[in-house]
Amino acid sequence: MRLKGKVSLITGGAQGIGFATAQKFLDEGAVVAICDVRGESVDAAVNELKSSASGRIGHVEGFVVDVTKRAQINAMVEAMRARYGRIDVLVNNAGITQDARLQKMTDDQFDRVIDVNLKGTYNCAQAVVDTMVNQGFGVILNASSVVGIYGNFGQSNYAASKFGVIGFTKTWARELGPKGIRSNAVAPGFIATPILHSIPDKVMAQMTERVPMKRLGRPEEIANVYAFLASDEASYVNGAVIEVAGGMTV
Repeated sequence: MRLKGKVSLITGGAQGIGFATAQKFLDEGAVVAICDVRGESVDAAVNELKSSASGRIGHVEGFVVDVTKRAQINAMVEAMRARYGRIDVLVNNAGITQDARLQKMTDDQFDRVIDVNLKGTYNCAQAVVDTMVNQGFGVILNASSVVGIYGNFGQSNYAASKFGVIGFTKTWARELGPKGIRSNAVAPGFIATPILHSIPDKVMAQMTERVPMKRLGRPEEIANVYAFLASDEASYVNGAVIEVAGGMTV
C-alpha cells in the first residue's frame, strides 16, 4: 500500500484519467476526494468506486467543484482538512478542449480552456499550499500533455494551457521544494478517454499510427505514474515532466 492513509484530492475525477487515478489511489490505500463539475457524474463515480472497493483500505468522497470557482475549491479543501487533518496529495487533472485553428478560434473558446486548464490548476494549488507548507510535506501533480511540449494543429488554447502547467510545475518545484513539497507533471500522449470521443475515426487512426506502440494509451497507465509520483518511492523526484505517450515523440 504505497499511499496508505494519504489524503488525496483529484480534480476531474469522475471519468477518464481522473477516475482511473482515483481507483489506483484507493487500491494503494489512499483517502480520496474526487471532484468534478457535474453532480450526477460525481455520484456515479463515488458509487462505482465504493461498490468495487473489495479489499481496498482507502476511502472515497465526492465533491461537486468547478475548478474556476475558488469558493467551491476552498469548501472542498476545508471539508477534507476538517475531517482528516491534512492534505497530502493534489492531482490537478481537470481539463477541457475547445479546438479550432487560430483563424477560427473564438475568444470564448480560448478563454474557457485557459480558465479551466491553467487558472483551475493555479486555483487548486493555491487552495492547498498553505496546508502543505504548515505540514512540511505534500505532493502537487499536474496534468500537462505532449501537446503542451510539442504543440498540435488546431489546439492553440490547449497547447498554451498545458505548456503553462509545465511552467507552474517547475516554478513550484523551486518555491516549494525547500518546504518539503514536491511538484511534478505528467504529459500523456493519446489516451483512450471520453475527451477523444469527438475526434473522427479517420483522425483517430492517424493518431494511433503515429505511436510506435500502435495503440492508444489506457487511463490506468497514466494513473500508475501518478501513484508512483505521489508515493514516497518518488521522494527525490521534483520538477519533472514525465511523458507517457508510447514513444510518439521519439
